[in-house]
Amino acid sequence: MYENKKVIIIGAGPAGLSCAYYLLKHSDIKPVILEESPYIGGIARTYNHNGNRMDLGGHRFFTKNDEVLEFWNEIFPIDSTITQYEKDENNKNFLKRKRYSRIYFNKKFFDYPITLKPATFLNMGLYNVLKSGFGYLYSKIFQREEKSLEDFYINRFGRPLYEMFFEQYTQKVWGLHPSKISPDWGKQRVKGISLTEVLKNAVFNILKKEHKVETSLIEEFLYPPKGPGQFYEELAEKIEKMGGIIYKSNCVYNFSVKNNRIISLKAKDENGNTYDYECDTVFSSMPVKDLILSVNEISDNKVINAAKNLCYRDFITIGLLVKKLKIKNNTKIKTIQNIVPDCWIYIQEKNVKIGRLQIFNNWSPYMVKDNINTVFLGLEYFCNEGDSLWNMSEKDFTDMAVNELCEIGIIDKENVIDSVEIKVKKAYPAYFGSYNQFDIMKKYLDGIENLYCIGRNGQHRYNNMDHSTLTGFEAARAYLNSSSKEKIWNVNTEEEYHEEIKNCHNKRI
Repeated sequence: MYENKKVIIIGAGPAGLSCAYYLLKHSDIKPVILEESPYIGGIARTYNHNGNRMDLGGHRFFTKNDEVLEFWNEIFPIDSTITQYEKDENNKNFLKRKRYSRIYFNKKFFDYPITLKPATFLNMGLYNVLKSGFGYLYSKIFQREEKSLEDFYINRFGRPLYEMFFEQYTQKVWGLHPSKISPDWGKQRVKGISLTEVLKNAVFNILKKEHKVETSLIEEFLYPPKGPGQFYEELAEKIEKMGGIIYKSNCVYNFSVKNNRIISLKAKDENGNTYDYECDTVFSSMPVKDLILSVNEISDNKVINAAKNLCYRDFITIGLLVKKLKIKNNTKIKTIQNIVPDCWIYIQEKNVKIGRLQIFNNWSPYMVKDNINTVFLGLEYFCNEGDSLWNMSEKDFTDMAVNELCEIGIIDKENVIDSVEIKVKKAYPAYFGSYNQFDIMKKYLDGIENLYCIGRNGQHRYNNMDHSTLTGFEAARAYLNSSSKEKIWNVNTEEEYHEEIKNCHNKRI
């Protein structure tokens, strides 16, 4: 039925690859995937530097959706017998990992999300504990109208805890004060987290009762041995074996639209060579801004202006190989070298620019070439393309990053062995700028009959990997069934989906 259809998928990230795989499994379509970069996996790729692997951003494989979980297990089975100390270089099975992450504030560790352990109160001090308690009660009595992300946080934690743990970090991530950011980001990423949920979770854990747990409180997840990129590279191989075609280093820059349909598009490679592709259908995970501004026939200035002012946050990560860490493991969790057990640490120190710190040894032993004698770190910085951070030379940026970790007591400079810098454009779709006009852009894009928008950037929505995967599935289904596109946009909007899951890990993972 679809054998002669020319189907183009833009982007070889989680959404694009999932869409291609679904089409290949459920139809005779042989899609062509155009990927701008030389890599597979999008922001979920794994970067290999001298045998040490970097996960750009830290990608947990956790989902509340059975279809996504079955798909993941179809590509990578789960092997719960492998521990963090074992290595089998040919392993293509998911590892079960324990989620452990904390906040680093005033050179002290706090659990994330905040817990009610004695250490939390000791680190905060009696004054701050009382201040936070009264602030939380006040926020429950006098709820704010949620016009901004600041309102969202204060309603759930009270002003003292918001100022202590959320205000500065959020400004680092987005480059704007939370009072100037839409509350939609909080509703999508941290909606279920609040001091009330922390209290409920603590009580139920004490009573050992089954209950519902918000995604960010889940303590276990799946992880490919060599990072998320290993999963997507394996998926890409399966797609090609099934007849799909993947062209890397092909940047789409022009769409020819006629009678509300895309009839062709243009792409260019890293050498400037251009290619024309005729198409019957397009699935796009490219940034909405770039997509709209690449269409050759738009007469609506509102759409054009909204696209021009759509904002993103860019990302720089420094991979840093060190002999050892200065911070000590004061937990009861056993680790190689007895390093701190965190997968990632939120850096809340006000005097440094670093936002988050990955410890790749704790994600998987395969991520580090010598995980016995070295520690491989990922130092994450949030910036805007063209700003002072983005334009720094790699040497200057690395020197700054090393000095910051030394300043806050994470490492000693003499223990640094090697480093690498990775820059990622449009890593995070922003909830400011012309975001409040997104419905105008969505209406225009939906009006192009043979266009389906998928993935984080394709929908300008801060999706997790499973959400992006599901948009790929829903888009493929909508196309094959000639049904509405609305289900694609509804992914990650249902409150039940992204807030709660029954505490039954043995079934889910």
